[in-house]
Amino acid sequence: MRQRIFLLSALLLISFTSPGWTYASTGDLGTIIEGFVTRHFPDATSHMWVVNSAQWDGDEMVVDVYTYVVEKQQPATLENRYLLLIVAGKLTAVQRIPFENGSDCQPEDV
Repeated sequence: MRQRIFLLSALLLISFTSPGWTYASTGDLGTIIEGFVTRHFPDATSHMWVVNSAQWDGDEMVVDVYTYVVEKQQPATLENRYLLLIVAGKLTAVQRIPFENGSDCQPEDV
C-alpha cells in the first residue's frame, strides 16, 4: 500500500513539474475569470461566478462559466453564461451564451 502511494505521488510530482506542463493551475484560472468579471462589470457592487465545465487541449482551454452580478441601481441579480477561451494562460476570447430555456445551444458532435 505504501509503495502504491509513493509511486502515485512520484508520478503526480513528475507530471506537474515537467517542462511540458502548460495548463493553467486552478489559482490561475480563478484569477483569469475574476479579472474578466471585474472588467466586464465595472459597476458591480458584488459578484459571484461558477465554472460549469472546462475542456482543454494543449495550451488552449474553454471554460463554461456562469456569472451572478449585482450592479448599482439594479433591483435584480444579473445572471449570464459565457464561454471563455484561454490560450497559454491568457483570456483571448469571450462569447455570451443565451441563458434562457429553449436556446439552440448544444454540445458539438465530434
